[in-house]
Amino acid sequence: MPLADEIKQRMLRAMKAKSAVEKEILRVALGEIQMGEARTGKAPTDEDAIAVVKKLVKSNEETLALAQDAAQKAALQEELDVLRSLLPQTLGPEKIVELLAPVADSIRAAKSDGQATGVAMKHVKASGAAADGKDVAEAVKRMRAPG
Repeated sequence: MPLADEIKQRMLRAMKAKSAVEKEILRVALGEIQMGEARTGKAPTDEDAIAVVKKLVKSNEETLALAQDAAQKAALQEELDVLRSLLPQTLGPEKIVELLAPVADSIRAAKSDGQATGVAMKHVKASGAAADGKDVAEAVKRMRAPG
């Protein structure tokens, strides 16, 4: 099922369950996806929808970092949990280190962390695994650490 349709269904369930925070953040996500559809004139792909959700996650993380009020922080965290549940599961740094084992020598031999991360990202993408860039960078840092 396309992600946009999944969001619609979850929004309806949230309305019935009277889950205001979930309903509102799903409404925002759906609205952003539909605006993209209106701009391009074509139905959004799952990649388009995932990009919108990632943008909303990043925005909420930035707002959460600046939030002072406990109630606002709790609502933002709930929104983040809902948004993250829409994204494909990504590998954590530990799993990425395991995935990078075949290219570990190349990563350690790279002249800089940037080059090592480039080697790692290329291998992760070629494997078809989903991983966040920050987690890949963390895995590279662990692999290049002395000892």
